[in-house]
This record gives sequence, structure tokens and C-alpha cells, in this order.
Amino acid sequence: MNYRQLGKSEMKVSEISFGTWGIGGDWGRSNDEDALSALARAMELGVNFFDTADVYGAGRSEELLRKATKGKEDEIYIATKFCRAGDIHDPLTYSEDSVRQYCEASLKRLGRERIDLYQIHCPPLEILKHTNVFEVLDKLQAEGKIRHYGVSVETVEEGLFCLTNPNVAALQVIFNLFRQKPLEELFPKAKEQGVGILARVPLASGLLTGKFTADTHFAKEDHRQFNANGEQFNVGETFAGLEFQKGVELSEQLSWIADGRESMASAALRWILDQEAVTCAIPGFKNVRQVEQNLTALETKSFNEDELMRLQNFYEGSVKDYIRGPY
Repeated sequence: MNYRQLGKSEMKVSEISFGTWGIGGDWGRSNDEDALSALARAMELGVNFFDTADVYGAGRSEELLRKATKGKEDEIYIATKFCRAGDIHDPLTYSEDSVRQYCEASLKRLGRERIDLYQIHCPPLEILKHTNVFEVLDKLQAEGKIRHYGVSVETVEEGLFCLTNPNVAALQVIFNLFRQKPLEELFPKAKEQGVGILARVPLASGLLTGKFTADTHFAKEDHRQFNANGEQFNVGETFAGLEFQKGVELSEQLSWIADGRESMASAALRWILDQEAVTCAIPGFKNVRQVEQNLTALETKSFNEDELMRLQNFYEGSVKDYIRGPY
């Protein structure tokens, strides 16, 4: 395992870390026993950083992390998020009283005295501009409730605004072979300012594994079914904003990236890890097999210059015009 400095923080995190939305819920059925085994295996293989949120399974993923990391609180870093348990458009959701309540609830579920990275969970840009939420986070940091804070953003514009706050330690961004826009302006500025980048949705909700066909169907409790067109939250969180059938077509055109590599998924993760500004990729998982498969990216060969140009041209010419929603 390789470890990278998380922005201006003192934390060095595994370059492949894991998101826990899948084990909390909204990705079809999940099993706690499988999840705990997978968390244990990830840590055994050197993963020291996990991303979660208070709304993943209504706190379920935070509670699973408490069980999995008990006794390892000084070794394993946890990032969690807040605000989506309330009305994300209501300024009161970001008041000091509200944020303290969210923070204390997460601390209790995590069984910790301090959150390593506390993130605002995809707030509207107007909220970031016109509330004092960053000042609230500064207070919690000064009190030792949180080690560092960051923002999970939906758009480049939101990310650039967050960079105007010198205390933001990390940005969590939708970034993958289908979502390359952050490379243009956001990533260079983040790197220049020493802000870490967590690449979420790195496999485009599974499209970049190459395992889906036009006939694939998802369970009703899976966001790939109930948010396929952005019905519940930002469409970019599901298939990176691509319409599913188009996404399958594009993933088939990208199947060549697996040639000479472990798998299409490991190749897609390798491409992310080779971007200079990225701190870590945070794919999801439900079981040990998925953890081990994602970690093969660590040994996957990088793309050469011709391949990189081919991937950039593919995005520019075949993908970006089909991405839905603001990004």
C-alpha cells in the first residue's frame, strides 16, 4: 500500500481507500457480516482511511465502522459528512446548534472523541456563500471535536469557491474516466493550495467495471434504479450523470483499457491514482471480494502517453456532451 499526504493535514492516507455508502444502504441489499469482514480485510491489506456519512443507512455505516475499528482509533482515519439529514437548502441546517448536533451524533455512532475529516455533504453553492458554516467548523476544530474539515462538492464551481477558504483541508469530487472536467482548473488550484482530493464515484456506479449490459436491472432500493435520472439527488452521483444505456455503450467502447491489465475496474482506478492532484480514490464495496478486486489497482500498470491522449480525446469527443446535471 502507498500512502499520500491529505492536503495540508498531517494525515497520510492509503491511496486506495473506501467509501461506505454501499454497506450502509441504497446499493441494493447488504449484509453486516459481509461488510465487517470486508472492512477487516481492507485494513489487513493496509487501508487506513474510510469515508462515510450520517445518512448512509441512517447511521448504519458509521456504526459498522465503529465495530470494525474498535481499538484502532489511532490507526484508522474516518471521514464523515453532515447536512443531508436535514433540509440542505435551509440555512438553519448549517447553524452552530444544528452542526453540533450532527457532529455529536456521528461521534456517538463512530465511538470516537474526534472526527478526522468532517465534510459538508454536497451543500448548495448559495449556502456556502451566505452562511457561517465554515466558522462553525472552525469552532469545532478548535475544540478538538474534528481534526480537519472539507466539503463534498457536486460542481467545479463549488469546489473553486471552497478553495477560497484557507482552512478547507480536502475536497471530495466526482471524478473518473467519464468525469474529467476537474482536471482543467479545480485540481491544479487545489494542488497549488495544498488541498487534498478524494475521488468519489471512481467507477461511475459500476459502469467502469464493464460488467453491465443494456439488459441489467437494479433492485428498487438501489440508487441506480431510484435515482437513475436524478429523481432523489444530484444525477451525477449515479452513473456519473450518464443515462444508463448510453453509459453501457460508452463503457463497451472503453473495454480496451483492460488489455494487459488486471481488469477494466483496476485500470480505471489506476488512471485516477496517476493524476497528480488526487490524494486517494474511494470506491465502494459490499464484500471481501470487491475489496480485493479494487486493491488490484495498486499493482496495475499505468497508461502510456498515447493511451492517455486516447482517453482524453474519448472524453472530449464522446462523453462530456452526454453528462447530465451541473458539474
